Amino acid sequence: MPNEAHLITDSGTEDVEENDLKKGDKVLIKAGEKIPADGVIFEGETHLDESMLTGESKPMKKGPDDEVIGGSVNDDNLMRVEINKTGADSYLSKVINLVRNARSAKSKTQRLADQAAVILTVIALVVGSTTLIFWLIYGSEISFAVERMATVMVITCPHALGLAIPLVNAVSTSKAAKNGLLIRNRTAFENSRKITTVVFDKTGTLTEGSFGLSLLESIEEDLSEDDILRIASSIESNSEHPIGKSIIDGARKKGIEKSEVSDLNVLKGEGVSAKYGGEEYKLVSRKYLKRNGIEDATKKGTGGISTEVYILKNDELIGKISLGDRIREESFEAVRMLRKNGKKCWMLTEITRELPGRCRRVSVGWVFC
Repeated sequence: MPNEAHLITDSGTEDVEENDLKKGDKVLIKAGEKIPADGVIFEGETHLDESMLTGESKPMKKGPDDEVIGGSVNDDNLMRVEINKTGADSYLSKVINLVRNARSAKSKTQRLADQAAVILTVIALVVGSTTLIFWLIYGSEISFAVERMATVMVITCPHALGLAIPLVNAVSTSKAAKNGLLIRNRTAFENSRKITTVVFDKTGTLTEGSFGLSLLESIEEDLSEDDILRIASSIESNSEHPIGKSIIDGARKKGIEKSEVSDLNVLKGEGVSAKYGGEEYKLVSRKYLKRNGIEDATKKGTGGISTEVYILKNDELIGKISLGDRIREESFEAVRMLRKNGKKCWMLTEITRELPGRCRRVSVGWVFC
């Protein structure tokens, strides 16, 4: 969470501590800043990076009346937010409390061990006291009787039982955390040996959880995929949009240097155009293609799971860039290992499909093998 927030007052803005914000306060969030508390946007449109909180790699477009979560990052535009939840009521605080309560809860095995330890402790005290009384009655010295009592109590005391279960829990939880497994319920962890089916989340689990280049395609023989990426990154060189920044980052990783462009022009809601090498190029969305009757002649498809950017040269389609989340290299091995051990593997995700008739695109929650 940020330390300070830009509180909107009658005289302008004032920097205040994040802890001083109250429900109903209005704050200004600049590009690149974190949102100081949960609230609702009342002015401005932007893209928010909520990956730290939700695991969703793709920046989410937000506008007036949309809810925002404290701790998420404002990617590109200025916006104004009215605070509706602070402190213990915030989303992040509830997550923290959930994990804290889970860590402090005892498992079924630990509760059973604690009950057994109490009973065995009482037995140890009774047997030890009986030993002391027995030797005193039969005329032994007090030191001899105490020595025999201590010996019996040390042997019968269940201190190992009381320590072993919490120690096993602590070590197993620690080792699991180092391998990316957060245990919230220890009883469930103990029952994990009975698991028959593993249901994976997609984003950030089977995939890398980072929005980036997933596919490049050129449909002109004299242009390579690197040429397509060079043109796109040059046009987006000063962009603050998440898609533009992903294209620039992808070009940098491939060692592709940008070139100078001129006459940069933003096509509101549809893309951007510029002069590159004396020719006019455009980076546009599928919406622009449909509106201008341009046929999608690209062959490589992503099944609608990626954000696609089309490159036009003098209004002729020359290539496509797809951006999205990429599958982790270790995902295949993990699924293979689980299936080898007789576990069913499913994925829980959300897909978008076209419905017939006059229906628009809708998101449908699916579980599939």
